[in-house]
Amino acid sequence: MNEIAQGPAMQLIDLPNLDQLVALRHDIHAHPELAYEEHRTAEQVATTLEGWGIAVTRGIGKTGVVAALSNGNSQRAISLRADMDALPMQEENTMPHRSRHDGRMHACGHDGHTVMLLAAAYHLHTTRRFDGTVNLIFQPAEEDGAGALAMVEDGLFERFPCDAIFGMHNWPGLALGTFVAEPGGREASCSVFTITVRGKGGHVGTPHVTTEALLAAAQIATQIQNIVARSLSPTDPAVVSVTRLEAGTAFNVIPDTAWLGGSVRTYDEHVLQRIEERLRHIAEHVAHSYECSMDFAFTREMPALINDPAETARCRTVIKDWLGGQALITLPPLMTSEDFSFMLAQRPGCYVLIGNGNDEHRDGQATLGPCALHNPHYDFNDALIPLGATFWVRLVEDYLPVSHIKPEGDKN
Repeated sequence: MNEIAQGPAMQLIDLPNLDQLVALRHDIHAHPELAYEEHRTAEQVATTLEGWGIAVTRGIGKTGVVAALSNGNSQRAISLRADMDALPMQEENTMPHRSRHDGRMHACGHDGHTVMLLAAAYHLHTTRRFDGTVNLIFQPAEEDGAGALAMVEDGLFERFPCDAIFGMHNWPGLALGTFVAEPGGREASCSVFTITVRGKGGHVGTPHVTTEALLAAAQIATQIQNIVARSLSPTDPAVVSVTRLEAGTAFNVIPDTAWLGGSVRTYDEHVLQRIEERLRHIAEHVAHSYECSMDFAFTREMPALINDPAETARCRTVIKDWLGGQALITLPPLMTSEDFSFMLAQRPGCYVLIGNGNDEHRDGQATLGPCALHNPHYDFNDALIPLGATFWVRLVEDYLPVSHIKPEGDKN
């Protein structure tokens, strides 16, 4: 374990079972499960909590798990969320806890997020220094499947009411013991588009009797790159990326159909509408110029993630009181997307980033600097388990102070 995470200056919570928690993180990492397939992981979470005497509810949002800890007399409640799913990618690490399953990998640290919240649950259940209810939410399908929305639609907030909700994600390259907690828009909305071009196929030796859907699709892909540069204000953050282009089955056949698709990220609904309009306009006119027809689909998958100013200020105060102002790092809004936005659309709260370090934990493998998220060499830093758990505990104790709990036997 990294010394930074063990030093007395960090004022970490006491976790006598830290070795077991690290072992659990490694086991989850070694057995990654994709969206809505987190049956083993969810059962590990549930049985771990039950082993500590904490009641759980399984199957919320298909494979989600929620535990509610209550203490004292207050009706106030706070929710904490961790994600559990892995990514459909091949792991290239060689450490003992590398993925046992080809094509699946915990390359975003959800294994660590899960165990950080479990560690906080253990301490909160043991110490009981809060007055109210803490809902511990273990969410499926963050990467692909909008698991947060599935839990919301499954009655998460009706079954487990709360006044505010908080999430946390590790961030490689930020030093251990540092956090990002900024108000307002922090992660972009996510939309996807598909464009299907239909022409007239034929033999490659007689191109003059065809109308080439593939050439039209390629030209559409090129023209799309001008949308951000020429159709939007330079002050409007937006990303439009073509990520797929497919056509044809043989080298000597001009295909009659081609399709392309991609992703759009932005923060502003008016900007998003403008991008959708330009995508449709480009596809229609380019396809027409090649004597082809076109089908266009545009889907808004998730909203932008917006941190509530008051709850963000609370998180910042908790961090400053614990680690000092130098622990708060400022990052610009990200163009990545996060389905925790669905939960923040229902309740005020804050999404916090916690520094994953600079690969000090990767046993000399970090020759190219900190390993980014969604990289085949990524691994969560175990030093974050007590760090993240301590933040969760301090946030709960700040939100649900014990000052209102009546001493036992006090009837007044």
